[in-house]
Amino acid sequence: MSAPLLELIGVSKEFSSQDAALRVLTDLDFSVHAGETVAVTGPSGSGKSTLLSLLAGLDRPTSGRVRRDGTDAADWDEERVARWRRARVGFVFQNFRLMPTLTALENAAFPLEMQGASPAAASERALELLTDLGLAPRAAHRPSQLSGGEQQRVAIARAYAHRPALILADEPTGSLDRATAARVLDALLAVHARSGAALVIVTHDPAAAERLGRRVRLDAGRLAA
Repeated sequence: MSAPLLELIGVSKEFSSQDAALRVLTDLDFSVHAGETVAVTGPSGSGKSTLLSLLAGLDRPTSGRVRRDGTDAADWDEERVARWRRARVGFVFQNFRLMPTLTALENAAFPLEMQGASPAAASERALELLTDLGLAPRAAHRPSQLSGGEQQRVAIARAYAHRPALILADEPTGSLDRATAARVLDALLAVHARSGAALVIVTHDPAAAERLGRRVRLDAGRLAA
C-alpha cells in the first residue's frame, strides 16, 4: 500500500485556560489513504471537531507528528500549510456556508476562481458537478431559493470543484431530516466515487457511518478499540 495521504502519529492536543490545561486528544494515531472513506463517530466533546481541525491544518498538535503527502510537516509554516490546504483539501460543513449573494453555480465555481482558473473554466467544472448532483436546473438560484438538501449538494459541488485529494465533512447531514440526509449522502458518495479523493466524515448518524469503508470511534480523546 502507498504511503498515507495524511497521517497523525502520537498526536495529543491541549487547550490552556487560566486554571489548567484541557487535553482534548491523547496519543492519537490516525491515517487516511487516497480513495479511502472514513467515518469518525463518538459522543459530543470526544474530540471529533479538534481532529478535523488538525487534519485540515487549521490547528497544530501540542505533541506528536503530522505527515502530509508522505512528508513530515513539523517545520511547515502557516503559509505552506495554507497553500497545501487550498490545493489539496475540500470542506463540507453542517450549515453549508454558502455565500448568500452568489448563485449555486457561482458558489461551486468560487474555489477554482480563487486558484486562478478562468471564469469560463470554473463555471464549466461547477456546472458539471451540479449536473452530477441533479442541480443543473437550480444553477442560477441563490441559497435563499434552495432547500437545505439542495444547499448541501451545492456545498458538495464546491468542495470537489478544485479536485482536492482530501474531503473533510463535518456532520454533512446533521441539519437535514432523515430522508433528505439519505439523498444527500447518496449524492456525496456518488460524486466521491468518481473523484479518487479520500473522504473523512464526522457524523453522529450510525446509518451514514455504516456506508463508509472504515469506521473509527473517538471516546474522551482516544480512539476506541
